[in-house]
Amino acid sequence: MPRRHLLKEHLQHYRRMKPFIAIKEFLMIVLCTIPYAITVNQLLVPHAIVGGGITGLCEIIYFATDTYVPIWFSNATINILLLVLAAFTVGWRYALRTIWGVFWLAFWLKVIPIAPVPILTDSFMAVIIGGLFTGCFLGICFLNNGSTGGTDIIAMIINRYYHYPMGRTLLTADLLIISSAFFLPTIQAAGTQGAIEKVLFGLTYTFMSSTAVDWVMNRMRQSVQFMIFTQKPDEIAEAIISQAHRGCTFLEAQGGYNKQPMRVVTTIARSHESATIFRLVRSIDPNAFVSQSQVRGVFGQGFDPMANGK
Repeated sequence: MPRRHLLKEHLQHYRRMKPFIAIKEFLMIVLCTIPYAITVNQLLVPHAIVGGGITGLCEIIYFATDTYVPIWFSNATINILLLVLAAFTVGWRYALRTIWGVFWLAFWLKVIPIAPVPILTDSFMAVIIGGLFTGCFLGICFLNNGSTGGTDIIAMIINRYYHYPMGRTLLTADLLIISSAFFLPTIQAAGTQGAIEKVLFGLTYTFMSSTAVDWVMNRMRQSVQFMIFTQKPDEIAEAIISQAHRGCTFLEAQGGYNKQPMRVVTTIARSHESATIFRLVRSIDPNAFVSQSQVRGVFGQGFDPMANGK
């Protein structure tokens, strides 16, 4: 089959996959908000520990009103107001997925009851496990282009008008929210030392959560680059395009020993696809010389959207 037809088939494959990818992403957003709600209602609130973000602010409202205002209600209300504000300032970009994530997070916060007794009696273990639990699933949610709204919207608005780094804005917001929990009567009831411990637990939870998010996103986005030196470049390139559904590029080279011209096949794939690439190369040219290296931040068709790399 001519190579141009293989490339056309490769492009059509991704076009056919787009609806299924979109459905999968929306389902993953629904599923990934469940662990977040479980952590808040079953681990943080029973221990009177306030995390960062809008959910932490909702915890403060919950404790300050003596549990009168439910966390799910204030979470949905604040996020709706922020989304409306964002619509008039930075536009409706990614708004659909954000609304979807906000809705399901509020839904699970309402459906999953607040535990009268913590499921983990040790506060430190609760924030460690809760942070890892939440962060891992939030990372998966972000990889599926999802969002739970919150302080991300505030950071985006501030960055738009004042060019203040978004990471610094998020960190500042988290520190202010968690530190303000120190003055809550519920936390002050534990004494000054106990209140300080609660704040430190909140900071630990936020640190573990953000660390887990970064680890998952970096792990899942890892890609590999292949340099394939072979006497059968056309056959290998066609196999990679048609069977592994990855594009290839030919590099013109010259052998250092025999001085003969040759074409080197180079391609980039996800880490979990490397075994498929090796199998294809080995089946066509067992004597091929293959170099594999780790790459990060691959953007374009078949990988991450270019906008995510800005």
